Amino acid sequence: QVHLVESGGGLVQAGDSLRLSCVDSGRAFSVYAMGWFRQAPGKEREFIAAINWNGESTYYPDSIQGQGRFTISRDNAKNTLYLQMNSLKPEDTAVYYCSAGFKVIAGIPGDYWGQGTQVTVSS
Repeated sequence: QVHLVESGGGLVQAGDSLRLSCVDSGRAFSVYAMGWFRQAPGKEREFIAAINWNGESTYYPDSIQGQGRFTISRDNAKNTLYLQMNSLKPEDTAVYYCSAGFKVIAGIPGDYWGQGTQVTVSS
């Protein structure tokens, strides 16, 4: 079973950095690929980044890859997923969710979700 809890969001200024964390209190964390998604008010959920089960492979959509501001990583020993976000912009304002699932590595939403953490970037 997977139980995900995100943290690390907050109110920051444009240009600042944040590191989001997603901890799994279950026992299956290392089995699944993991990913980050976000949803801004009035917009559809957006895929941000994914990482395979052992952390050796990552995948970003073109819209994120080209900017080079976000980095996904994981520590299976700590059952924790991370998202390092640098040079934040107001358009990064959203609720950020982590998700677990076998197809998440391809950007497909997983079967398990956290409750989300709010990131607000002021200009």
